[in-house]
Amino acid sequence: MELNERQRERYGRHLSLSEIGEEGQIKLLRAKVLVVGAGGLGSPAAFYLAAAGIGTIGIVDGDRVELGNLQRQILHTTPSVGTLKVSSAAERLRALNPDTRLTLHPFRLSAANAAEIIARYDFVIDATDNFRAKLLIAETCHMEAKPYSHAGISEFSGQTMTVNPGESACLRCVFHEGKIHEKQIPTGPLGTLPGVMGAIQATETIKYLLSIGTPLCNTILTYNCLSMTMRRVPVSRDPQCPLCGKA
Repeated sequence: MELNERQRERYGRHLSLSEIGEEGQIKLLRAKVLVVGAGGLGSPAAFYLAAAGIGTIGIVDGDRVELGNLQRQILHTTPSVGTLKVSSAAERLRALNPDTRLTLHPFRLSAANAAEIIARYDFVIDATDNFRAKLLIAETCHMEAKPYSHAGISEFSGQTMTVNPGESACLRCVFHEGKIHEKQIPTGPLGTLPGVMGAIQATETIKYLLSIGTPLCNTILTYNCLSMTMRRVPVSRDPQCPLCGKA
């Protein structure tokens, strides 16, 4: 595979980076990334992945665009209210980079379909908004040996970590089932917060695909936008983890 002239122009800033160059850009063009959730986190993640030249992006979401989404879900616009989020997302992403192939999954990820879908991709971005979905992604990625980026947001703070199944701490190592509590009444978040966290998830995806830099494996990165502080919290695999532990 060789880059054509339009691709050389489009990705010229990547080509100028010694860590990427033409070889790395071709890797991105051949890569397949699944974004689960086309909302606050999935919007910036998918935007930056398409802009970076990821060859195939899959989007899983069964919801329709609501007016209240537009405060933070920048993949969607006012005219798209009422339409399927995957369709709205596809329209914006194709306008940004028509060369990116999009695979739309207009339904929720479930125990019945997760393995079949996730097995098709090289990397998974968990952009969901509830822990039940996050645990399903963690479990399926572990079974299918697929790396993934986890992120969660609430009000003015967020957290993210990257998981390489069998090699680094997984979601269940860090968040034991007894510590998981889903809020019944959503509060926030500040509209810009998922933009920061989703962009970090896209960055971690690109780093993993290119084997550059230091991924957020065995590390939780927390961000507070009120104090404008970030903190790296080391974590390690739990031998007693019900998902990846020795048992």
